[in-house]
Amino acid sequence: MTMNKVLVSGANGFVGEALIFKLLVDGKFIPIAAVRRPARVQGLCQIRAFDLADGQCVPDLSDVTTVVHAAARVHVMDEAAIDVLSEFRKLNVEGTLALARRAAESGVKRFIYISSIKVNGEFTNAGKPFSADDVPNPADPYGVSKHEAEKALLKMREETAMEIVVIRPPLVYGPGVKANFLQMLALLDKKIPLPLGGLHNKRSMVALPNLVDFIITCIDHPAAANQIFLVSDGDDISVTQLLRWLCAALGVPCNLFYMPRWILMWGACLLGRRAVAQRLCKPLVVDIQKNRDLLGWVPHANTEVVMKRTAKHFMESQRK
Repeated sequence: MTMNKVLVSGANGFVGEALIFKLLVDGKFIPIAAVRRPARVQGLCQIRAFDLADGQCVPDLSDVTTVVHAAARVHVMDEAAIDVLSEFRKLNVEGTLALARRAAESGVKRFIYISSIKVNGEFTNAGKPFSADDVPNPADPYGVSKHEAEKALLKMREETAMEIVVIRPPLVYGPGVKANFLQMLALLDKKIPLPLGGLHNKRSMVALPNLVDFIITCIDHPAAANQIFLVSDGDDISVTQLLRWLCAALGVPCNLFYMPRWILMWGACLLGRRAVAQRLCKPLVVDIQKNRDLLGWVPHANTEVVMKRTAKHFMESQRK
């Protein structure tokens, strides 16, 4: 029996690389890595050139059954672009559509788009978790670009035979995580006292193994076709609890102290870090019941266990 080929864009990234390795281990599909630069998976699977910023550098998809599009322009810590939204659109909208058009023209059956929970919004209200059926409410350029890409893909679904699946993950963590989560680990490891001891707002996150498992479920599940999904560990925790787990895993004292939220927000605004404080102080909870009902999918990786693995990897890589 001939196995279906799955092309993964962004195969050098945190999610894309993990997906390629899992597909190789499972052996159910043949993974193809679409990358802009040399990849660690070189020699393990087929490599095809793809540049999100170059509409002419789109891989051959004539033999591909499913595309998982994980490549994206993500947040830049020290953004220098004058028109930030325009820069996000070039890659996250125009680059995505260049790949999707090639996929539709090549007869690809299913296009899985890794979007973001930011399409739903920045925070939830008490007792009202985000769901896949919510009216989108993106608040920053990244979220807007992801929403625009979604809309264009769903319109393409109506004009072609290609199935579209949209997956909106919240914060993804696991060994090798970067960006804000890595900075948080570094701060905790330095044993710096932090005014985050009273943040009991719940946050949904998704462990990398759970996200990868869900993506693989969506590759060929008949009921996933033309659906939008949110995904998480199904185990929402407070910021304070998260920090305590990480401190224990790092083997450092948990130097957290209480500070009223309004002072935290005020101080963050003065420092130009309002968005960071908002993520720390406000809830963001997602409802994944649709995944259970429609696909029979439940998260298998345990939140605390993956947190410990994440901290262990940090210690091994940073404390050399």
